[in-house]
Amino acid sequence: MRLKTSLLKEPKHKELVSCVGWTTADELYSSSDDHQILKWNLLTNETAQIVRLAEEIYPIDLHWFPKTTGGKKQMQAEIFVLTSTDGKFHLVSKTGRVEKSVEAHRGAVLAGRWNYEGTALVTVGEDGQIKIWSKTGMLRSTMVQQGTPVYSVAWGPDSDKILYTSRKQLIIKPLQPNAKVLQWKAHDGVILKIDWNAVNDLILSGGEDCKYKVWDSYGRLLYSAQAHDYPITSVAWAPDGQLFAVGSFNTLRLCDKTGGLELRGVKTMNRWFPLRFITEPVSLVSFQLLPLEI
Repeated sequence: MRLKTSLLKEPKHKELVSCVGWTTADELYSSSDDHQILKWNLLTNETAQIVRLAEEIYPIDLHWFPKTTGGKKQMQAEIFVLTSTDGKFHLVSKTGRVEKSVEAHRGAVLAGRWNYEGTALVTVGEDGQIKIWSKTGMLRSTMVQQGTPVYSVAWGPDSDKILYTSRKQLIIKPLQPNAKVLQWKAHDGVILKIDWNAVNDLILSGGEDCKYKVWDSYGRLLYSAQAHDYPITSVAWAPDGQLFAVGSFNTLRLCDKTGGLELRGVKTMNRWFPLRFITEPVSLVSFQLLPLEI
């Protein structure tokens, strides 16, 4: 695969970029500790501020409402969820209007993810809780209460179960009450990021043990990378399940789905935080304070 990268000479954000999300193949949004949400147009190379958040809002995660809901395909996503350190998540429109802010967790809301149908939202927090919400932000249930923070969460391909982290463990919990829970030790350090691909049904994990691993949905290990020099802070599947990306300090790696073939590595003097893929064409964005395009 040909890997084309582009880097800005001057960063548009003034602080750490904590989360990013694509709207189309040519447009993405980013949010930062500088309280700005920016829109990037990759065709014109123009960047515009959509909104400046309140000073107390420090974003952590951003996820667009799915473009396909109820069998109908939308051209563009119109709303996204933004989680923050103040224990809230915010439903924000494409124009930058904060439609709703919800008190969700005690401590930071570390991740928020819409299910594939757009009928439910899952949030996880420093308080060790996992909560399911309606698409309008009404609490449906508290699925999990544990004594340690939940750093990352992902929906299963059919949106009928969730995958989440519990220190060194990965746990798959069905939404159906009393259904069997699958749990296994996945890393030798705290697991920081996970992703579950809806096409190949494979799970990707990265942790403080400086390794990334590929699993099937039964918890069987398919690939384990050799330990890197630094913790793995970002992982992301391409939507078609053929590729995945891994981010760490000074390194961004693009791999095939087996994990064994590293297609490209990019080195910089910074830490790669958010990673997001989009299809048609396949593109990847990550930020240090600047974007990367494939």
